[in-house]
Amino acid sequence: MYCAKLRLLWLSIATASIMTLSAQPSASQAIVADHNVIAQFDLISTATFDQVRSNYNIFYGHTSHGSQIMTGISMLAGEDALYSSPTFYEINDDLGHLGDISWVSPTRAYLDSHSECNVVMWSWCGGASDNTETGINTYLNAMAALESDYPTVTFVYMTGHLDGTGPSGNLYLRNNQIRDYCINNDKILFDFADIESYDPDGTWYPDESDVCNWCADWCAIHDCPYCGSCAHSHCFNCYQKGKAFWWMMAEVLGWEPEPCCEGRVGNINGDGGDEPTIGDISTLIDAKLITGTCYGIIECLEEADTNQSGGTNPTCDDITISDISVLIDYLFIIGFSLVLACFAYLPDLFQQDLPLDTF
Repeated sequence: MYCAKLRLLWLSIATASIMTLSAQPSASQAIVADHNVIAQFDLISTATFDQVRSNYNIFYGHTSHGSQIMTGISMLAGEDALYSSPTFYEINDDLGHLGDISWVSPTRAYLDSHSECNVVMWSWCGGASDNTETGINTYLNAMAALESDYPTVTFVYMTGHLDGTGPSGNLYLRNNQIRDYCINNDKILFDFADIESYDPDGTWYPDESDVCNWCADWCAIHDCPYCGSCAHSHCFNCYQKGKAFWWMMAEVLGWEPEPCCEGRVGNINGDGGDEPTIGDISTLIDAKLITGTCYGIIECLEEADTNQSGGTNPTCDDITISDISVLIDYLFIIGFSLVLACFAYLPDLFQQDLPLDTF
């Protein structure tokens, strides 16, 4: 009975898994610091943190919302001196509203008088929410002009913080306008809004605001760091942005992550050397069909994403039933007996009498 169900499961999704196994995401030269990259913070080497501090001097224009990044950096530095902040010069100003480019002059003035400065960041306050297509184009064109006039300086673009208006609101249009420009023109983007939109499991909160209500829910059941204050928001929101900042600067430096685990793709729980085993199927089923979360179960998402649907930075959302299918397919084709599956873990799954259309 159990083996029959297993065969039905395998037959229903094997074709899809074989097709996705060969699919490779197209590489982009843009650097986008969004929610997908935060999990890679722990992979950044000690030398990379040191090199970022040694090589970059950062001009950052921001008001209260933009201070969230600085708070996050401070939170991380409080955990470990390894994460001590690089050199910043902060100016109390932001990108304004409706095509305001008053921020350009102080940027030029600082760069002209500080040759050591080689990174420029500007953040929004509420100015992305009420902006227009023309106004955002003015911002993008001003940034491009600065890049042209200061070719040795790295300029960081940003999206505006969430405002609760959801996917149908103006903010989503304007943020997507910024994202599309950055991706199409190989820019560096700190995706402020995207980081606020997803929890560490990859769950999307499309109607979230800058308050980050999901942060409070998440931290009610997970250990989260504390901070004295995260402007307008929850400390965990600042913390996540601090990690995204460090990932972004590591990428600017040219860092490439080492494999997060010692085994190969598919060897998820590490108990089979370099070869996937039935235990790895067990781990995936536990995460995706029983507990419903990767958090605390799957340490290395890159190895769990057996069909590579998430590219080089998979999230928990990229780990699906198709990844279980790939492992079953692999173990079956090379001659591993499906009897192992019938008597090891899968009976526990099928004893729940889950309908086959669940899969």
